Amino acid sequence: MSRIGKQPVVLPDKVTVTIEKNAVTVRGPKGELSQEFNPEMTIRQDNGTLIVERPTDLRHHRALHGLTRALLANMVTGVSQGYRKTLEIQGVGYQAVLQGKNLQLRLGHSHEILVEPPENISFDVPKESRGSIIHVDGINKQVVGQVAADIRGWRPPEPYKGKGVRYFGEYVRRKAGKAGKK
Repeated sequence: MSRIGKQPVVLPDKVTVTIEKNAVTVRGPKGELSQEFNPEMTIRQDNGTLIVERPTDLRHHRALHGLTRALLANMVTGVSQGYRKTLEIQGVGYQAVLQGKNLQLRLGHSHEILVEPPENISFDVPKESRGSIIHVDGINKQVVGQVAADIRGWRPPEPYKGKGVRYFGEYVRRKAGKAGKK
């Protein structure tokens, strides 16, 4: 049996779940998420927990079992606590500035890049970081990760000087330049 799929998803206080056939809607203090799941999986609510059951032990049912449970757990965590990805900018003259809800990036291109946040996503640039730290916050784990990856994609860290946008704590393997060659 799937180790992930057989674990129940515990619902915190102030989180309500509505199940209609294969569509699940989760409401919490941070917002509302809804998603349709495979109709072969059975999702039921029992004593403040969500339980996912599969019809057989076929390979694709085992895979769907763990996936469905993980997606439900991510939805519950998102509407109750939210998700945050932190990006770090390194390089002379590289910085991020908030303009209302939008994020303006200066990354060494000939122009400044304006990033508009999707629905339920917000940006934060702490003042003490002087534009070198960006927080991407939201309730949908997938969208938060995709927006952070898109921002990183404008100027990924390069291996010679380490300049660019990286995830906070990301290790960038450095290479020796021409001077290091013997």
